[in-house]
Amino acid sequence: MLEGCVPWPAEAADKFRKLGLWEDITVAEMVERTMRTMPDKTAVVFKERRISYADLVRSSQRLAVALLDLGLKPRDRVVMQLPNVPEFVIAYLALNRIGAIPVMALRAHRHNEVRHFIRASGAAAYLVPDVIGSFDYRAMAAEMAAESPHLRHVIVAGEPAPGQRALAPLIDGSTIDAHALGQRLDAVRPSPDDVSTMLLSGGTTSVSKLIPRTHNDYVLNARLCAHTAGFDRDTVFMAILPLGHNYNLASPGMLGTFHAGGTVVIAASTDIEEIFATVERERVSVIASVVPLISNWINSDVPARFDRSTIKVIQNGGARLAPELRMRLREQFHCTPQEIYGTAEGLINMTRLDDPDDLLLESSGAPVSEYDEIKVLDDDDREVPDGEPGELVTRGPYTIRGYYNAPEKNAEAFTPDGFYRMGDIVRKRGRHVFTEGRRKDLINRGGEKISCDEIENLIFGMPQVKVVALVGLPDPVFGEKACACVILQPGATLGFDELIAYLRQQKIASFKLPERLEIMREFPVSPVGKILKRELRERILAQANA
Repeated sequence: MLEGCVPWPAEAADKFRKLGLWEDITVAEMVERTMRTMPDKTAVVFKERRISYADLVRSSQRLAVALLDLGLKPRDRVVMQLPNVPEFVIAYLALNRIGAIPVMALRAHRHNEVRHFIRASGAAAYLVPDVIGSFDYRAMAAEMAAESPHLRHVIVAGEPAPGQRALAPLIDGSTIDAHALGQRLDAVRPSPDDVSTMLLSGGTTSVSKLIPRTHNDYVLNARLCAHTAGFDRDTVFMAILPLGHNYNLASPGMLGTFHAGGTVVIAASTDIEEIFATVERERVSVIASVVPLISNWINSDVPARFDRSTIKVIQNGGARLAPELRMRLREQFHCTPQEIYGTAEGLINMTRLDDPDDLLLESSGAPVSEYDEIKVLDDDDREVPDGEPGELVTRGPYTIRGYYNAPEKNAEAFTPDGFYRMGDIVRKRGRHVFTEGRRKDLINRGGEKISCDEIENLIFGMPQVKVVALVGLPDPVFGEKACACVILQPGATLGFDELIAYLRQQKIASFKLPERLEIMREFPVSPVGKILKRELRERILAQANA
């Protein structure tokens, strides 16, 4: 296993193999296995493009050999920041085929986050689009390359800047025949026990930690989630959210669809009319969504203008969908709402499609594997009875045993016997869990997690700020939004636009920006001086309702 990663204990690994949980194949081999049974089946649809399983595997293998020719090696890390396009799928599989490790950055990330990903992973390459909207990723990549001597390659999906390489010729340029292609790739086949993918932690600290998922555990993750979602060869899965998210990548997402032999339809945007026109055209059967999108669909008359009769399931992840919204979704779309609650570190809980209403409409699901161990602990790490609130901890065949190169964080995040601390307060009824909120200081904006520590530390950099506290306020669309509460230095002033302009200069993702500013004279504090954020939040809400 890659140095800096924590392996499963040998006894546990042996057990998972004997139970048939770990198949000892790589992620790329999983897709190739499906291809051999249905080479002409459509694997990926994007706008007018249709890519068969055979073409998908052929393109990814050609790119894999081109990357080897560039000098990339097994276990090299590659920060991947591509949007939802077929090139994302091809590049992801190509890296997995040669044992290089994609680090899954998101389109919204900017200099501050990307710099951390490159440094923390020791990345050898960075894969970006050229321009999206008004933002030029090539310029950011050039800055990162200048700062990081170990970053040897910048590869651009689109027109590269000087010193950068275009992705398209690497995919299309190889003339090597299939036999020679296979020989080259077989020579560098990664061990299924090695790292397939590095995901990003939700971040209760100021920076995301890197989550090393192995081929064995990630294939299992995709397989279990696909089975629980009822995926099969007839599944037409629509991906709207970032493919770099664990939810849309493998829970069940893209990889779960490929495991089942279905078709992945990549949505071109989140525009409601475009989404449902695509549903009608491609006869979509499953959509993975989030609270803000579902809320918009329920409250709009647009979906009714299109044929939605093929939709069987609409999944929700990232943040809990309220029971009343699940009921409205079922009534208006004549489909089954499926709640998916989990973590990029491993454990995935899903409601079953045949659950009784009290579980289907109210719970956050049950673990997808009978071998997922879950416990609910109090503040002293004692297990609490069913129905009592506490922190959810887990251990199992696809939950990591440690972050990459993070021994201090691992000591906090894992119990001595290897259970991962989810950081969520839940109540358990049998195997089903009911979520109640975060244990640590995190704002959940429509599934995107905002670390209060990170934003507070940045705001403290403003000379007029004496004290700052970031709190989450209710939002009808995103569930929560960030409010910056500030005590100013004597005589200082600060406006909302000034605060946002300053934070934009720090080059952080836009979803992390506060959406409200409250200037205050004092904060409620505990006897030892700790800011009481719950009381602070209640004060703001009370003033708004006064």
